Amino acid sequence: MSKKVFGNVFSYAILIIIGVIMCYPLIWMFFASFKTNSEIFAGVRLLPQSFSFEAFRYGWRGVGGNTYSKFFTNSFLLVAPTTILTVITSALVAYGFARFEFRGKKILFTILLGTLMLPNAILIIPRYTIFRDLNVIDSYYPFYLMAAFACYPFFTYMLVQFIRGLPRDLDEAAYIDGCGSFGILVRILLPLLKPALFSAGLFQFLWTYNDYFNSLIYISSIKKYTVSLALRMTMDSEATTAWNSIMAMSCLVVLPVVILFFFCQKYFVEGIATTGLKG
Repeated sequence: MSKKVFGNVFSYAILIIIGVIMCYPLIWMFFASFKTNSEIFAGVRLLPQSFSFEAFRYGWRGVGGNTYSKFFTNSFLLVAPTTILTVITSALVAYGFARFEFRGKKILFTILLGTLMLPNAILIIPRYTIFRDLNVIDSYYPFYLMAAFACYPFFTYMLVQFIRGLPRDLDEAAYIDGCGSFGILVRILLPLLKPALFSAGLFQFLWTYNDYFNSLIYISSIKKYTVSLALRMTMDSEATTAWNSIMAMSCLVVLPVVILFFFCQKYFVEGIATTGLKG
């Protein structure tokens, strides 16, 4: 066996081992959802003695008279508009920074970069005060408003770097053909921005879908809870925690993220690989 073949086999073996180690908690969670509570703590055996869907049926009943179908619907109502608004506004702001010259541009962009370094804990109280004064607490509007005003600077910065890598000759050619600034963005740049937009959308979807802390701060009614809050509430709703039901619902909660990643991984990898490259 040549050194090259041996090196490839060794590399793939290491990657497979690391992959199994990283995926093992998810694999264990999946099989634990078919076990009884006592069987989960009885030993380290992976496979259950018998497969039962009782944990899924029991867990789906949810808490506070709200089933997990309600919580999944709430998550969709929160995540979908937030993701769409984030992609749109981040693209508009990034286009302005990347293609236009205006007074104070460097200062504003420096402030944008500075906000990337601020811990989220610093922003919680000012944001909560603003949204309380706007009377939008206990709703999804705080998330919508932050997305509508491009309050996620990471995505703006990522798209700025991507747009800067696109040649200005494309803009000039479109301008000669009669396109205005908005037409150049919609007809020329957005199709080329597709990988970066998919990456931004996927990141925002994952972050918003998995967000527990901000949802806990802004949402107080159980009927408006997302799946992340519902899982935590399920643990607190009974004296004895039904861990098999928690594992079953956790599997269902993770499923949309896994499906989305596998369907969009091409755009995700392409967007990350090309963002920041300059032509």
